[in-house]
Amino acid sequence: MAQALEGIRVLEFGNFIAGPFSGMLLADMGADVIKIERPPGGDQSRATPPRINGESASFAALNRNKRSLVLDLKQQQARDIVLRLASNSDVFLENNRPGVMESIGLGADQLRAVNPKIVYVSVSGFGQTGPYRRRAGVNLIIEAFSGTLSVTGEQGKMPMRPGIQTADVFGALFATYAVLTGLIGTLRERGGRVADVSLVESSIAAAAWETAGYLVAGEVPERLGHSHRLNAPYQLFETNDGRYLAIGTPNDELFRRLMIVLGLDSHVGDPRYSSYVLRKQNEPSLLKVVTPAIQSRSAASLEKLLMEVGVPCAVVNNYKEVFDDPHMVARKIAVEVEHPQMGVTRTVRNPILFDSDGPTIRRPAPLLGEHSAQILREMGHSDAEIEQLTKAAVVMLAP
Repeated sequence: MAQALEGIRVLEFGNFIAGPFSGMLLADMGADVIKIERPPGGDQSRATPPRINGESASFAALNRNKRSLVLDLKQQQARDIVLRLASNSDVFLENNRPGVMESIGLGADQLRAVNPKIVYVSVSGFGQTGPYRRRAGVNLIIEAFSGTLSVTGEQGKMPMRPGIQTADVFGALFATYAVLTGLIGTLRERGGRVADVSLVESSIAAAAWETAGYLVAGEVPERLGHSHRLNAPYQLFETNDGRYLAIGTPNDELFRRLMIVLGLDSHVGDPRYSSYVLRKQNEPSLLKVVTPAIQSRSAASLEKLLMEVGVPCAVVNNYKEVFDDPHMVARKIAVEVEHPQMGVTRTVRNPILFDSDGPTIRRPAPLLGEHSAQILREMGHSDAEIEQLTKAAVVMLAP
């Protein structure tokens, strides 16, 4: 058997996270992802720390299983190479500012002219249309504009940015969704598709409960700190050893079990806490009861007791603790990859596990221009022609 996307060719013009992450997810599933980069430095994330032997670990984390082709797209010969590749490709994935690809002759219309079946996916901050289409937008700016930051942090204080790149990751996931949906349409003889994925709209779509509260009930969501929007107790609590424990009780039975473990079973029958809705309405008084009982315990001991009775909980782990955890070790979430410059490193595997032919790491992230000659030879170029293209700075090869 073969991987699900084996035989699918993707041309990726990606920088930083959204485009490259999407391209990597497709590559993990077997797609031949050709990462087209511009000289002299390629994808801008190649310059980001941490750097090991001159190569970026951050870049490597988002670009495994791809091949790198470096072209100077200011030159017509380079653009012709892309158009020839596109004529035999299935997907074109890019995350540049709207209008950039059209300006160099590689927009959706230009590519569909050479391949009507191609799935063309554009990821941008604000989308391909509208008054803000050309507005610059990186992750933090998208989190601010989309409302994400307005509901993150403590009430009455400056909003807190999330610790990970939420907007870029949401955009990458929706871009991958668009690619796969488009491919299914092509396989069913429905023609190619052009998809417009906005990071802002991806973040808005991910805020399902927050947007429902406003659009349906007219309630503007506010920052709630560690509390949950609908449920209580459902938050972080500090324990007597200075650790933090996340506890969630999304139904009556779990609330009952929590109270018994904490020695607070006398409060289970309190009418103020008798239902999901009432517990949230009476959250301040409930927390006055629950918080001191939690603060009197150590995080590990309370976590163990709650786990034994099935109450959702977890100590707040740092990433060392995550990768050292016996469950994550058993699941082999961190795998070794041998990189030609960085040596043997560890990386996070694809989180999906299939029963067979699932995602794999076939090759490490490419060196800049590592596969330029190989791809040109596959297109029928002779070594002499490749040398000529290199001398003309149309193509850049790996050192």
